[in-house]
Amino acid sequence: MPRTIRITRSHKLATAVLVAAGSVTAIAATGGQSDAQPAAAKSSIAAQKIAGESTAKEAAAGKATQETAAKKAADAAAAAKKAAADKAVAERKAAAEKAVADRKAAAKKSAEKARSEKQAANRSTERKAVAAPKQYKNNLDGWIRESLDIMKKKDIPGSYEGLHRNIMRESSGNPNAVNDWDINAQNGIPSKGLLQVIQPTFDAYHVNGTEKKLTDPVANITAAANYAADKYGSIDNVDSAY
Repeated sequence: MPRTIRITRSHKLATAVLVAAGSVTAIAATGGQSDAQPAAAKSSIAAQKIAGESTAKEAAAGKATQETAAKKAADAAAAAKKAAADKAVAERKAAAEKAVADRKAAAKKSAEKARSEKQAANRSTERKAVAAPKQYKNNLDGWIRESLDIMKKKDIPGSYEGLHRNIMRESSGNPNAVNDWDINAQNGIPSKGLLQVIQPTFDAYHVNGTEKKLTDPVANITAAANYAADKYGSIDNVDSAY
């Protein structure tokens, strides 16, 4: 199968040179040698010059095209690299923000759970307190202990030892004891109860939450302790009639 031959611009110029050379030869063959030879030489030089300039231009154009393509490729690669880097930074930032948000959410959930459990525990404790109030024995030990719990709530100082010591000195532990011979008795306001308190003192230092009865054991003890705290700093500081 015959091969198709591609005719380029360089081929055309070369052909033109050959044609020119042939013309010169033809002129020489017909006897015009003296005039044809210089013209042929000039024509050949001109053709060669044109062909050289054309080849140089084509080479320069090809080089410029290659440089442009290389620059575009480099720019595209740089843009792709920057986009990848920006994407990685954005992904890391998003991951960090998500981690912080997750930690905050977990902490909030944990705090809410702890608060809920505490509230449930408090409600349970309150229900138990309502359902089963603390019981005290109906004797001197029970009266002192109940009084101490009330005193603690009311910030009244005093100890078991201080209360017991003064009770035993004043009434020997008898809640109905009455002093009918001292100056208070002579004035019509005898000392009564475990800690021998007169009615005006009881009325002035009565502690809310206790019975308003002078000879009630718990009311008598807490009122006397409240009075002693005001006058002496604490019932523990009392060692004689007060």
